[in-house]
Amino acid sequence: MVLKRILGWSAGAIAVALLAAFLLAYWTSGNTCGRPGAVHGALMKAIIYCDYGSADVLKFADIEKPTPTEDQVLVRVHAASVNPLDWHYMRGTPSIVRLSAGLRKPSEVRLGVDYAGTVEAVGSRVKQFKPGDEVFGGRDGAFAQYVVAREDRAIALKPASLTFEQAAAVPIAAITALQGLRDTGKVQAGQKVLINGASGGVGTFAVQIAKSFGAEVTGVTSTKNVAMVQSIGADHVIDYTRTDYTQGAEPYDLIFDCVGNRTLLENRQVLKPKGVYIGIGGGGPSEGGLIGPLIGPIKEFMLSPFVSQKFVTFFAQLTKQDLTVLSNLMQSGKVTPVIDRRYKLSDTADAIRYLEAGHARGKVVITVE
Repeated sequence: MVLKRILGWSAGAIAVALLAAFLLAYWTSGNTCGRPGAVHGALMKAIIYCDYGSADVLKFADIEKPTPTEDQVLVRVHAASVNPLDWHYMRGTPSIVRLSAGLRKPSEVRLGVDYAGTVEAVGSRVKQFKPGDEVFGGRDGAFAQYVVAREDRAIALKPASLTFEQAAAVPIAAITALQGLRDTGKVQAGQKVLINGASGGVGTFAVQIAKSFGAEVTGVTSTKNVAMVQSIGADHVIDYTRTDYTQGAEPYDLIFDCVGNRTLLENRQVLKPKGVYIGIGGGGPSEGGLIGPLIGPIKEFMLSPFVSQKFVTFFAQLTKQDLTVLSNLMQSGKVTPVIDRRYKLSDTADAIRYLEAGHARGKVVITVE
């Protein structure tokens, strides 16, 4: 009885301690937004957000221009692009995002990842880049006039044949398509591949990358985007307003799902017995909760052991190596970024609102004044 009381008290004490630690972390989490601070150098324009919320929380502000360390590159940004990742962090949804981004307020107040620009300065240990080089890559805080990036991270020389806007459209979306198809899907020449959401940011790259591997590609999109999806190389296009691809008789080796608007069991109906389903997204700003669209990976994890098909999800990793792979694909003409709309840096909030609406064709790009 005494032991039981001790154990019960210990469990209760642990629970109270954990709750207290969480509340302390919650109320002390924050940022220095709006607080006066010492400025040690020149200023630049950037998009910041001090609180979680809709695009209304975004501010076009003056902040301190970064200075590269000995292994960093300072890039003058000419263009950036918008991704669903940006509004997930802006809104702090699903709630699990806040474990890394800040429980009560964003700990990192700058937004954006994809960028393209010109190297302005390099650190003393940088060997691969020099001032004047045109580069593209992924780095937190890309919605700004300048970013600094480590030489060994996700930064590469921009293909000469691409504009800065085209190059800025590449990193997250194209690497997601490349790694999903090549590494997770193991796509092979002659396979039948279906891209659900073929007209979106990731989808337009997925169609072209799958074709570059020699696959027979079917794209699923809306009526207004059929011609565009055909123009980027899809062998077949399904207009989802007229035909439900999960009711078709054609079995696929690989389904690359950028939308997540059909159940796993429905997708299973049109997968070959050893086929692979890859889910990479789905859901919008209204689908938050604790884990939001991450429920998909959980379902895939639970289903896969009981069926012959493979149901998987993955999260892309921005790497220098894969930026170089994509650069070569674009130089060869096998992949061309599709750009829907362009917005000024000062109008980034409108760009994110447009992306959140879910009707973007290809990528939404930010031009930096």
